[in-house]
Amino acid sequence: MSIEALLAQRMARLKSSAIRELLKHSKMDRVISLAGGIPSDALFDFEGLNQATQLAITEQPKSAFQYGLTEGSPLLRERIVALCALRGLKTHADEIVVTAGSQQALDLVMRATVNPQDIFVVERPTYLAALQTLELAEARIMSVSSDENGMVVDELATLLETQRIKGVYLVPNFGNPSGATLSAARRKQLVELAARYDFIIVEDDPYGELRFTDERHATLYQLAKEAGYADRVIYTSSFSKILAPGLRLGWAILPEWLLHKVAIIKQAADLHASSLSQTIAEYYLGLNRLPAQIEKIRQAYKVKGELLSSLMEKELGGVITFNQPKGGMFLWARFRQEFNTTDWLQKTLEQGVVFVPGEFFFAEKPDYSTLRLSFATATEEQMHEAVTRLRRTL
Repeated sequence: MSIEALLAQRMARLKSSAIRELLKHSKMDRVISLAGGIPSDALFDFEGLNQATQLAITEQPKSAFQYGLTEGSPLLRERIVALCALRGLKTHADEIVVTAGSQQALDLVMRATVNPQDIFVVERPTYLAALQTLELAEARIMSVSSDENGMVVDELATLLETQRIKGVYLVPNFGNPSGATLSAARRKQLVELAARYDFIIVEDDPYGELRFTDERHATLYQLAKEAGYADRVIYTSSFSKILAPGLRLGWAILPEWLLHKVAIIKQAADLHASSLSQTIAEYYLGLNRLPAQIEKIRQAYKVKGELLSSLMEKELGGVITFNQPKGGMFLWARFRQEFNTTDWLQKTLEQGVVFVPGEFFFAEKPDYSTLRLSFATATEEQMHEAVTRLRRTL
């Protein structure tokens, strides 16, 4: 018997993250990475983080270095409530669980709600790591298409006529990888479907604050709450894209029927998120530096997104079409004719450019002619050079 036979059967379904593999190439000399959804460390508020860290260590050393509550620090949860209020999202501290990034929140929720072969519906394309958490939970993953207005909810409505589903996962604001934002009408329709057909919505919102305009849609959570369906929506978000990913802090707003179960799973997994990180975040939020930090990131990413778009249009517009980012960190592109971007990546790597082929973001029916480009970390000079190299390979 092969030693690998000792692995759990569910591991056979799990694929390695394409992005993780590609990031190995991004560390090589001469390689310009447009692959990972990694925040620009040039925009980190190191002064504020240093100040908050010193306060955490000197003012609250016992809290910072001791075990804490599984649900998270009471003060941090109160400050997350205030942060959510700025997003038009009304919640309470006892509805929040602090997690090791929103990625852990997704994993905990899926483990608490999904039985083997339960149907979970995602967008086509969708966030790669969400597919991994669903695969680990042994869900049956189905998908509906998306366009410039986000998930095509009419397709979901048609699917619901013949299939009973457990839930829907989506990134409604500046989605990863599509960059699309779910329209107001579709948000309302999705919440109504959840109530009618009795399924949950996992609303993943790591990019909602990275808007390039003043337009803001109501969260699915808030819409559901106003309609009396708050127990149907799980809202997750993160400090990774607006503060620092190394803190590994995110959170989930959970209905009463689910929160205690998620807390039990988290207790078994890691007891609680890092006490030191939570205490640093408490002090940082108390310094009231986050609003200015978010505005700084917004403006920088807007410039970067517009630059990459203009370069792509100028150099590759004849062969590639793409979305014009209105927020977030990504440009989603598609070749105008049949093309395999995974094969193309081998050529672009020879020229020192890495991106993520689009096929990895599909649960089914992959579009091989697509690709995701991130504009968050590359400098202006690097983006000019990267697009020149991409053109050269064609």
